[in-house]
Amino acid sequence: QVQLVESGGGLVQPGGSLRLSCAASTIAFSLYTMGWYRQAPGKQRELVAQITSSSNIDYADSVKGRFTISRDNAARTAYLQMNSLKPDDSAVYYCNARHHIMPIYNYWGQGTQVTVSS
Repeated sequence: QVQLVESGGGLVQPGGSLRLSCAASTIAFSLYTMGWYRQAPGKQRELVAQITSSSNIDYADSVKGRFTISRDNAARTAYLQMNSLKPDDSAVYYCNARHHIMPIYNYWGQGTQVTVSS
């Protein structure tokens, strides 16, 4: 079982920035694709960004150019730097870890709230 602990959410004004962190308990962190998802009230959970074990990166079209995902394998932590935040970015953000060979090993964090409002 892998524990994922997110931090860094909060309230920010439009145009502001936040940095989310996801700390993982597994020593095999480097073997996992790390993803950030979000879910707004009344909407489905959607992929925001992901970074594979070989550091290939994908972003949702809505965040390209504003968000940056990264990982530090030594620290077993994934990050999501969010800039130029918009009210539509408000959601609960979830960290996900999925083993790159055995996707049955798929874990979620508890979520962190991001609210963009003036």
